[in-house]
Amino acid sequence: MELQAQQKLLFIGDSITDCDRAKPEGEGLFGALGTGYVSIVDAFLQAGYPELGIRVVNKGISGNTVRDLKQRWRTDVIEQHPDCLVVMIGINDVWRQFDSPLMPEHHVYIEEYEQTLSQLITETKPLVTEIILMTPFHIESNQQDAMRAEMDRYGAVVKRLAAENQLKCVDTQAAFDQVLTHLHSSALAWDRIHPGAAGHTILAKAFLNEVKFDWHK
Repeated sequence: MELQAQQKLLFIGDSITDCDRAKPEGEGLFGALGTGYVSIVDAFLQAGYPELGIRVVNKGISGNTVRDLKQRWRTDVIEQHPDCLVVMIGINDVWRQFDSPLMPEHHVYIEEYEQTLSQLITETKPLVTEIILMTPFHIESNQQDAMRAEMDRYGAVVKRLAAENQLKCVDTQAAFDQVLTHLHSSALAWDRIHPGAAGHTILAKAFLNEVKFDWHK
């Protein structure tokens, strides 16, 4: 993504994106963008590129899966007319299979995940300047952990769809893995999912690096 004047940058996803953002419109002052990586991205864009006037909107909703995104896609994406759309979804699609194993109606298995995300990309790509995908992640250094291994499979789907559609992809798992060589997962997220300030900064940094943010500007 080339940062340009007056761009509208819309982020959509689950609780990692939501982070107590204002409802129904996560945009504006007084913490409207929430307390997570979206607000950090916005702060760096305002501080580093104030002349561009980039507009950041947060449409994350806690607990969402890709199935939920599909249900609200028209109102929360298409009708918002973003220039650039950033999608990070999949954590709950996997997590519900582990924390609610007896409730399969809440599980979004990998075939549905890939099909739905692909459909949303195909529907939206002609309407925006750019779509950027961010992989789901599990803040767990043991790649043999069952949930980590499954999350990696969903992340691979995101990378493949990005490659097939010529989209940028932020490998959030790789960003966390680099830090996990020095820190235990509990230092970043008590439940290995919901990061604290450092974890959200890792996400923001990974995104900004992908869009070629000039850290010396």
